[in-house]
Amino acid sequence: MRVLLLETVHPEALALMEAAVEVRFAERVDADSVREAAAGCAAIITRGMGRIPASVLEGTPSLRCVARCGAGVDNIDVPAASRLGLPVVHAPDAGTRSVAEHALMLALAVARQTSRWDQAVKRGDWHTREGWQGVELAGKTLGVVGLGRIGRRAAELGAALGMEVVAWNRTERPSPWPLLALDSLLERSDVVSLHVALTDATRGLMNAERLARLRPATILVNTARGALIDEAALAEALASGRLAGAGLDVLVQEPPPDDHPLLALPNVILTPHVAGLTDVAYRRMCVETVTHVLRILDGQPPDPAHVANRTALGLGGDN
Repeated sequence: MRVLLLETVHPEALALMEAAVEVRFAERVDADSVREAAAGCAAIITRGMGRIPASVLEGTPSLRCVARCGAGVDNIDVPAASRLGLPVVHAPDAGTRSVAEHALMLALAVARQTSRWDQAVKRGDWHTREGWQGVELAGKTLGVVGLGRIGRRAAELGAALGMEVVAWNRTERPSPWPLLALDSLLERSDVVSLHVALTDATRGLMNAERLARLRPATILVNTARGALIDEAALAEALASGRLAGAGLDVLVQEPPPDDHPLLALPNVILTPHVAGLTDVAYRRMCVETVTHVLRILDGQPPDPAHVANRTALGLGGDN
């Protein structure tokens, strides 16, 4: 039995696979190459860069499941997988703490201009500190957009810093924090942190109109998906001073082109989609995903908690 890997995984996860199945590594991750490499494979596993479109799913009749080492599954055609009866395995809680910590780190780094001061000290400019003051987050308002696992953890961390937390969620759910309309949250918050999944409904959520609702002192943080934000509108708002700063772990195109307008802005801190790549989270997301793929390939029923399309497959409510 063969499993196709589109990207590297944690060594422990790889060892689990190699003890149970034949592992095939994709040389390229474009759709045609993946479809060709997947011939005869029982599963395809990606981490995030590799995509699994409908053409691959429909062209690989040997598949029994597909998987993402992580929580979001927007790089897999989930409706197509559901039509074919294929479980989409993922690790919905593996990176919760790490991603939430990263979001708070980005907010703090922008508020204190950490990157700027690090570079100044390293070039010998210690006295640049004279006459400057940072922004203290305690007492400020944190607007959490999306109250899933990561959003709730980010809210808890913000509250632990002494921030007032308000939230918005696409669907009704119990919340210990005030739930506001999205526009009201944007107008009220000093830090806005995005934690929603990328869907047709959320693509471009932070467009020019919504960005204009943010106050000039506001910091925007995104550790979810780059396409939630209209990046051209964001760059314009940041360059003109209509927005204080942004901390971004994700972009629409990864890696970004050299002329991407956000790269040249001093009030932007960028990290290369690493919020979930900590010692604990990376191991957990890979090992959990591989464990549940191997369970399916062994003929056992899938664990509904690790199946993203469980409603479509009659396994209960989706994650």
